[in-house]
Amino acid sequence: MGRVSVAPIEIERTESAEETFAVPEPDVPWVTLVHNDPVNLMSYVAYVFQAYFGYSKDVAHKLMLDVHHKGRAVVSSGTREEMERDVQAMHGYGLWATLSQDRT
Repeated sequence: MGRVSVAPIEIERTESAEETFAVPEPDVPWVTLVHNDPVNLMSYVAYVFQAYFGYSKDVAHKLMLDVHHKGRAVVSSGTREEMERDVQAMHGYGLWATLSQDRT
């Protein structure tokens, strides 16, 4: 049997991996965002904020109004792992939540 040779393929790199993929900045905290939805009552959303995060009635009400009027509210901040836990907890309560790095 004869040998088959394969010519190497040259790949031109125009961007570094850091430019291609969004690399999280280590000093930037993560946040949990709760988004408005057409399902949950405003009173329930405020209750969840009080029950899970331990917010006072006034703080929970203000955050609920931000969710309702602005479409979302930052309800917690910390490490990525902590925010993943908070997002999962919000999902467990039936709320729509995501996490993001706080770049404000």
